[in-house]
Amino acid sequence: METTTTVGAQTPRCVLLADRNHRLSEGVRGLLETTFSKVFMVADTASLMEGAQRLSPALVVVDISLARGDIRELLGSIRHHAPTAKVLVLSVHDEPAVASAALAAGADGLVLKRAIARDLLPAVDALLAGERYVSPGATH
Repeated sequence: METTTTVGAQTPRCVLLADRNHRLSEGVRGLLETTFSKVFMVADTASLMEGAQRLSPALVVVDISLARGDIRELLGSIRHHAPTAKVLVLSVHDEPAVASAALAAGADGLVLKRAIARDLLPAVDALLAGERYVSPGATH
């Protein structure tokens, strides 16, 4: 069995999680495993791009800090390597401009790290259903 849930006629195969914070990644991984049977974790941009290309993930969850100031370049590279993947950005920054920049750069959604427990799974469901999602705290 590939996953524990299905969305429409498609079954998500795997998710690629990219974050330098190992402790946070483990918590996020646990949440993602309720929807995906395969969660692959990476901690740097090179591994993210390699994983995106090799795994063809249904979802890429990426910490905005991996962008090193250029979210457009990071998301463009993810889209190049995994064109069909949904992309969810994680951020500690709750300024609306950060969410707007991530969405304008090609993200399908943004979840604030302080709201992961509440917002991650609804965000995943929304993205897999073809919708966008932004943590409520990032829009005020």
